[in-house]
Amino acid sequence: MTSGEDPLREPESVRRDLPWAAIAWFGILLILAYLPILKHLVEQWWNDPDVGHGFFVPLVSGYVAWQRRDRLMALEWKPAWWGMALLAWGGVQAYIGMLGAELFLQRSAFLISLVGLLLVLGGTALVLELAFPLLLLPFMIPIPTVIYNRITFPLQLFASRVAEVLLGLMNIPVLREGNVLELASQKLSVAEACSGIRSLLSLSFLSLVYAYFFDSKVWMRWALFIGVLPIAILANAGRVTITGILSEYNTELARGFFHELEGFLIFAIAFAMLYLLHLLINWIYRWKFAKEAPVV
Repeated sequence: MTSGEDPLREPESVRRDLPWAAIAWFGILLILAYLPILKHLVEQWWNDPDVGHGFFVPLVSGYVAWQRRDRLMALEWKPAWWGMALLAWGGVQAYIGMLGAELFLQRSAFLISLVGLLLVLGGTALVLELAFPLLLLPFMIPIPTVIYNRITFPLQLFASRVAEVLLGLMNIPVLREGNVLELASQKLSVAEACSGIRSLLSLSFLSLVYAYFFDSKVWMRWALFIGVLPIAILANAGRVTITGILSEYNTELARGFFHELEGFLIFAIAFAMLYLLHLLINWIYRWKFAKEAPVV
């Protein structure tokens, strides 16, 4: 090493230029091939509040990938030609999905083709390096209608049952029939939009992103991801209960602008609960680590 070299500087041989031309060319071709499918997907993000978070998913995933650019440049890109099989699989699946008008098959085919393209460009090492941002991308695809219906109805019933119990404890007369709460002032129907599925999907995505940026422990992402389920369900049950309470004072508070505002407030509370869960898990982890650490 000469006197003018910096010992802390990364060797030039380790850093490689990314094949930007190939990335841009094949990326454009992939988007053009799936343009009708992606166009319809974006339209659903815009029109369906349950999947409005879809706009943020590719942006966040792309930002996470961009943060890893130095590590990507340090990789030795070795094309894995079996990625062509994934590209073919994605194309066939998209075609079958279009024939059967099955949106989930069409949209998930894009992700399969994306992984196949990355394999062809840079090999398995590239896909492994981008594993986390790739795992975020499925959150931009709405879940199939069959599964959606099987999830939302039990959530509707649970929220209405919890609201019935809590309203009864507060001496507010209420009669429940399925997912409908009959109060003295009006009937409240816990619709699909009020099932909690919207906050569950958004918070699930947010939990992984939050843990990635604010905690270095990989397992914490999955711990918070699992913890989101009870948080979202309980927060939504609380929202239904609060709606019942407010409607006893003014029925207008149970609909329109005030109902939407209440949803935003409950989501903020749910995120605060996620933050507190993060603190609790870290406290338990530090306490257990300190307890098991040998005394010198």
